[in-house]
Amino acid sequence: MPASDPSASSPRLWSRKHILGLQDLSANELTMILDRAAEFKRFFSDGCTKLDHLKGVTVGNLFFEPSTRTKTSFGLAAKRLSAEIVDFTASSSSLTKGETFIDTARNIEAMGVTQMVVRHATSGVPHQLARHLNAGVINAGDGTHEHPTQGLLDIFTIRAHRGSLSGLTVALVGDILHSRVARSNIWGLKKLGAKVIVCGPATLIPVHIERLGVEVSHSLDDIVERTDVINLLRIQAERQRSAFFPSIYEYAHFFGMNGNRVRRARKNVLILAPGPINRGVELTSEVADGDQSVILDQVTNGLFVRMSCLSLMHEAATRPPTVNTVRSEEVIV
Repeated sequence: MPASDPSASSPRLWSRKHILGLQDLSANELTMILDRAAEFKRFFSDGCTKLDHLKGVTVGNLFFEPSTRTKTSFGLAAKRLSAEIVDFTASSSSLTKGETFIDTARNIEAMGVTQMVVRHATSGVPHQLARHLNAGVINAGDGTHEHPTQGLLDIFTIRAHRGSLSGLTVALVGDILHSRVARSNIWGLKKLGAKVIVCGPATLIPVHIERLGVEVSHSLDDIVERTDVINLLRIQAERQRSAFFPSIYEYAHFFGMNGNRVRRARKNVLILAPGPINRGVELTSEVADGDQSVILDQVTNGLFVRMSCLSLMHEAATRPPTVNTVRSEEVIV
């Protein structure tokens, strides 16, 4: 028998119209998303293939940047909740004729789209759209700002394997400077009680990032033995305007996760990577396909995290407003 409907299992009410970043969310709100995602995962593991949470709803996938995992995952999440999907690709749209992205989004909204999933190369675009649209907006990655659902699925995967984030030491290794994934992870992990270390070449660590409450290291070998989780971030060449290290070979030598480093790490260390992974750079095939790797778990869990976000936002948008009862003698005529 399938588990009970996830939307009926929690007395807590989600109130946010948009999900734009983990910086904005409280620990309770993060936990609400993770708990709902866990319910969805249990529900589908019991044999359910589709739910009616978003029946009659149309979700727009507005991707102004290339994407494989995130776009596909959001599309599947919406379909599993019985929503209709509108897929948008910038290269074949009226943007090429000079239309602004706000006008493009407003026209798509006018066709009956009530939730927008937005990815853009410029930081802040989802926030701008949230100010101009009636539809709910989910940030699917904006510039170097945040990628909230990637941060959530990383955290969900850690919680699924460790039970709790509290007291864990999590290392984010690689291109911290250009990584929106790193920023979402930092906000979420810290709020849920984890210690965070950011590690990479000095040229790829933002100045004053310690102010976010993280430890900074420039040597993976110095921290590998005291971390519970190592999240290997991709070198984002498409966002780099100059050389931040001498060569890919040198980066892999000092900051790539290989078999020797895994064997020095804690026995139950978790290896994560948001993808796409560059084998032989951020990690070797031995590590990517090894027993400590939970990279494919992240992909699977991303589906349930995104289902959770879509369903919670829809519930907030469609919940009847609270009616305050006023006694007749208190009414002034």
